[in-house]
Amino acid sequence: MASIKALDDRRNYIILEDAEAVLFAANQFIEIAKKAILDRGQFVVALSGGSTPRAIFQELLHYKKDIDWSLVKIFWSDERAVPPTSSESNYKMAMDTAFGELVLPENVFRMPAEKDLETESLQYESFIQETCLAFDLVMLGMGDDGHTASLFPYSTALDIEGRLVVPNWVESKKTWRMTLTYEGIHRSRAIIFYVFGKNKAEEIATVLKGPPHFHEYPSQAVGTKKNPALWLLDKSAASCL
Repeated sequence: MASIKALDDRRNYIILEDAEAVLFAANQFIEIAKKAILDRGQFVVALSGGSTPRAIFQELLHYKKDIDWSLVKIFWSDERAVPPTSSESNYKMAMDTAFGELVLPENVFRMPAEKDLETESLQYESFIQETCLAFDLVMLGMGDDGHTASLFPYSTALDIEGRLVVPNWVESKKTWRMTLTYEGIHRSRAIIFYVFGKNKAEEIATVLKGPPHFHEYPSQAVGTKKNPALWLLDKSAASCL
């Protein structure tokens, strides 16, 4: 049975069999939700985009009766500057995959990022503060360049303090994004990275075992001594560690 191990004083990790990783992640999601509902009467999660979360979301459809989904509230860790109908939208992916069926419409807090991003980011920050003192779970991935959420290498959002949500210009993609800041991410009771697949193996080794270069590899900066981040890896993603 795989067990959680400490990487350093800010980060833990667990390595799973490739075929078991998605199931483990879905089970863990449900267990965190059960505890949050028992302790605080609701489960508040910030979702991620990407192919790995999509697979986890699909698996959650098998857990319709395991928790009271009317007590689940969903936010997002980041969003592209596109309308909610766009195939590029993290919101659309999550809703089409599972959450449109699982979660009540009034408990869905889309991260709008297609009009006035500064105003929309402040409004989203207010929604978070009004809904919960802290997320129960923030789901994160890691890009090939070491970014997480929409905290991209050398982008201005990496250095912003005192904000939970900000617009962020991504020079490498010549586009705007909206993202949780580090402060926004760290205001979660559980911070979990989901990185599966051989194509991320070299980057995982750099980010987890290499020297700290937070501006070059923003995902390295996630996690604090009081609130360590957990990296969920399958054996393929961990093959270069």
